[in-house]
Amino acid sequence: MAASFPFDQDVAWRPDPAWAEASNLKRFMDRHGLSSLEDLQRRSTQDIEWFWGAVLDELDIRFYEPYHRVVDLSDGPAFPRWCPGGQMNIVHNLLDKYRGSERENRTALVWEGENGAVKELTYGALHREVNRCAHALRSLGVSPGERVGLFMPMTSELVVALLAVVKIGAVALPLFSGFGAGAVAARLNDAGAGYLVTADAFRRRDRLIPMKRVADEALAAVSSVKRVLVVRYGEEETPWNASRDVWWHDVVPGAPEEAETYRSAADEVMMLLYTSGTTGAPKGAVHTHCGFPVKAAQDMFQCMDVRPGNRVYWMTDMGWMMGPWLVFGTLLIGAAMVLYDGAPDYPGPDRVWSLVERHRITLLGVSPSLVRALKLHGDGPVRAHDISTLRAIGSTGSPWDPESWTWLLHTALGGKKPILNYSGGTEISGGIVCGNFLRPLKPCAFSGPVPGMDADVVDTQGRPVRGEVGELVIRSPWIGMTRGFWNAPERYLDAYWKRHEGVWVHGDFAAVDRDGLWYILGRSDDTVNVAGKRVGPAEFEAVCNAVAGVAECAAVGVPDEIKGEAVVVFVVPAAGAPGDERLRENLLQALDAGLGKALRPQSIRFTTALPKTRNAKVMRRLIRSAYLGLEAGDTSSLEDPSTLDAIRTAR
Repeated sequence: MAASFPFDQDVAWRPDPAWAEASNLKRFMDRHGLSSLEDLQRRSTQDIEWFWGAVLDELDIRFYEPYHRVVDLSDGPAFPRWCPGGQMNIVHNLLDKYRGSERENRTALVWEGENGAVKELTYGALHREVNRCAHALRSLGVSPGERVGLFMPMTSELVVALLAVVKIGAVALPLFSGFGAGAVAARLNDAGAGYLVTADAFRRRDRLIPMKRVADEALAAVSSVKRVLVVRYGEEETPWNASRDVWWHDVVPGAPEEAETYRSAADEVMMLLYTSGTTGAPKGAVHTHCGFPVKAAQDMFQCMDVRPGNRVYWMTDMGWMMGPWLVFGTLLIGAAMVLYDGAPDYPGPDRVWSLVERHRITLLGVSPSLVRALKLHGDGPVRAHDISTLRAIGSTGSPWDPESWTWLLHTALGGKKPILNYSGGTEISGGIVCGNFLRPLKPCAFSGPVPGMDADVVDTQGRPVRGEVGELVIRSPWIGMTRGFWNAPERYLDAYWKRHEGVWVHGDFAAVDRDGLWYILGRSDDTVNVAGKRVGPAEFEAVCNAVAGVAECAAVGVPDEIKGEAVVVFVVPAAGAPGDERLRENLLQALDAGLGKALRPQSIRFTTALPKTRNAKVMRRLIRSAYLGLEAGDTSSLEDPSTLDAIRTAR
């Protein structure tokens, strides 16, 4: 790995001693007699029953029937059983148990639409809405164990529906609001879904986007769905099947405010989250009541220091892991979630920062790709707003480049508050590594593994490595670990457990520097081996993003007869910057200086756009396929399919 990124960076942020001392993480350590993060990390991974039992107590997770033990590993590390014998429902812990308490009057949810409309719900109001929806779902025939698709924009009704499905013991199936009919149908069919909740339409950049029409097209290929509950949101003239479709406003608002909560087994399935791999059909990660929500809240509470009364906005969709993560994490802690249904730069590039000011957001979650896009507008849109309520900015979705990370730190956080990098995945229920309020940070760095995550970086033989790139692995189970893939146990084992005996291989390219700070450098299936030198795309991208005239870029590996693999870098020029030979030469010179001539790219190509998911993750797999003229495979997560044509015509 080249020494220029990221190991030669200086410390850019140091913790505030008072904030560190008062942090949730430090208070947890003090309660358990642990003097350092290293002590906590060691005990949390060597004694997982103690640690996760302590987390359940910390989050006040209540059970109708107590569990026999925290975890049963008799089926091996790939199939742990958490809290066996216990009965619970996570919605009881989110809402029911606070009835009559002061929390009922605390804000639980703030929603803003792209047109500026705002809605706010207290814990008490959210509880009542969830109960009404639970009655409506039961009246439509939904029973425990049935799968219910949620194909909706980011509205308060979506949160209500998610929690109502879980409350009655059914299985929630959140779907990305931008999916086409084929992607929706594939997931509903795989899950055997019996019900769907959707909306008539939503607006994006003041343009009406139909949803019910897409849902109907999908349902033409799905035989299992019996009823469809439709929210009127976009005022779209809506196609209707009177024998199947029901309006939300006809059955939910008038339903009773009280509803019985189903008593689930602690490890009973409550949600399927579908994730796309590089090959094959999307896979449904199975999550349980005593799993995903606990891990989400633990990460938010211990690493990100979210507290009761705080407000968290993470730019995401409910079809991505971070959507349910936001809902479950905030409500378990007693904080408030902020939802925004709209484009992050509409009607202007200051929209994100205006949201922070208007709703007094405490923790903002963004992707590095979005930050690179916002940075092009300069400091003005940030400086125009009072964003002093922020205690930190979280980031996930793709690797950073040092320049953009540093810009965000100083422009939005004044260099005094942390950027909490966060990386894990749908199958993790949150993070493997994260920043925190206790350790200094260098640009692009993570403080280290999340407590309870027995993470390591290893070489191809499974041996730990430091100061060089390796595979990110996890050596012990954790409570949020997926219980497998829906109807595909062998695929689950093949994906994570077959490389090294008893070790989860996550598929990320990672490194740990001499000071113990961690770095995630992209998917290991994006790794390029140039004449025996193993490098990640983030190294090339970091150098290129620092060159004047570059808006953003992506590097991919392609076959090379001599070197085995070579690198092609796709560059989107900044507004007003010509994608010409001068810029190409400047990029090559910067790469030669930063990475060495042995790693000089085979080609630098200028394009108008990069293929991304809606949460701004660059899809290098699709870039490579488009460039090489290969079959694209699963493109359902792609926000704008025309970007593949931009790659094909890049010059």
